[in-house]
Amino acid sequence: MAYVSAGSNIEPERHLRLAVSQLRAHYGPLQLSSVYRSRAAGFPGADFLNLVAGFATRETPAAIVAGLERLHMAAGRVRGAARFAPRTLDLDLLLYGDQVCDAPQIPRRDITEYSFVLGPLAEIAPQLRHPVSGATMAELWERFDQASHPIHRVALEL
Repeated sequence: MAYVSAGSNIEPERHLRLAVSQLRAHYGPLQLSSVYRSRAAGFPGADFLNLVAGFATRETPAAIVAGLERLHMAAGRVRGAARFAPRTLDLDLLLYGDQVCDAPQIPRRDITEYSFVLGPLAEIAPQLRHPVSGATMAELWERFDQASHPIHRVALEL
């Protein structure tokens, strides 16, 4: 299984629907988390909507990342902007089976650093083990400082 995070704070409903639609069209059935609202991290800006999608694939991690970059372009994301800035769409490959590699970075550090990544991932794959720490996503989420980094489930049909 591959797991991808998706977030947006520029027309987020439209851009998350675009991402889910395109991922479904390419990979087939998706395991989707709920959609969560979180504050912009690292910069002032509108709240983000975030989710995590899981899917089965035989594509390489590099091919998945290339496809995610095409989705960024389809959503009008401009590269070269500040690292922490508003986004039409932000897609990241989080996990690819139990692989550990540097390029692309798998597992992505965002899993243990951001509630808007770990919370949705723990929702859809609570027993999935982090390939480095060995802890389950549920265990990681339980230990995470959720009070300092709140996320709130929102009703959004995808």
